[in-house]
Amino acid sequence: MTRITLVQGDITRQSVDAIVNAANSSLLGGGGVDGAIHRRGGPAILAECRKLRAGHLGRGLPTGQAVATTAGELDARWVIHTVGPVYSQSLDRSELLVSCYRESLRRADELGARTVAFPAISTGVYGWPMDDGARIAVATVRETDTAVEEVRFVLFDERAYEAFTSALT
Repeated sequence: MTRITLVQGDITRQSVDAIVNAANSSLLGGGGVDGAIHRRGGPAILAECRKLRAGHLGRGLPTGQAVATTAGELDARWVIHTVGPVYSQSLDRSELLVSCYRESLRRADELGARTVAFPAISTGVYGWPMDDGARIAVATVRETDTAVEEVRFVLFDERAYEAFTSALT
């Protein structure tokens, strides 16, 4: 059974096998978690993302899918990039958010990763309500069959930490 832990802090400072990046579909860096991972991880991550874009991901990474690259200078072996859905009040996109967590864990299994750090996918600029995002994240990890031993949710602020604490209990 996968152990779920919560940390309030900086995901780029985690020592794990894989760090999940809440990427945009271009895979070429951006703001928030994505920008921080690219900045701290260095140019090797961007170089591998560019290779993916030059190959089978020419149109970018589809929402809900996941792909892995080196972690560059991060204290991890891999970065697993996933593209979260933009929140919509009129459309239910929750299955795409579920897919981000499920596909990231599937990639982690393919790589042999045993410890994985996740951010709160889609809850930043993509506007997903934090409480609902936390509920979906925790439920999906609990329901996904994976060899990952520890999923660590690394939460940027106290509000996110509290939302994930509530979702865990």
